[in-house]
Amino acid sequence: MVKLDLDIAADSRYPFDRKRIKNALLKTLEEQEITKGAVKISLSVVGERKIRELEKKYFHEDKVTDVLSFPLEEGVEMPDDFDGLNLGDIVICYPQAKRQAIQWNRVVDEEIEFLACHGLLHLLGIHHD
Repeated sequence: MVKLDLDIAADSRYPFDRKRIKNALLKTLEEQEITKGAVKISLSVVGERKIRELEKKYFHEDKVTDVLSFPLEEGVEMPDDFDGLNLGDIVICYPQAKRQAIQWNRVVDEEIEFLACHGLLHLLGIHHD
């Protein structure tokens, strides 16, 4: 079984179920056939000002987005003898996640779980068009 070292940083005004997020990330890793070794991920839950700042600095767009991923290595490939990897950082905008939860008729924890897993897929080099 894969060991997940998950470092979560979030202001107390952004409540969410951390255990649920960790379990969802573990499930996503297993679905991607990463079933052994250790994986380190940093997850930050921030407000609109911080996510806008990151979006502008790294992606040159002045907007609020739901999730950003910052892989340590672009297009990470998992070797057969995988024994550990620091994948990078996932940043989720709590206010945007809350708006999307309302839009999709979900609880906020569900939306944050979805966004964290989406961000993890990006860290693994899986992108959408």
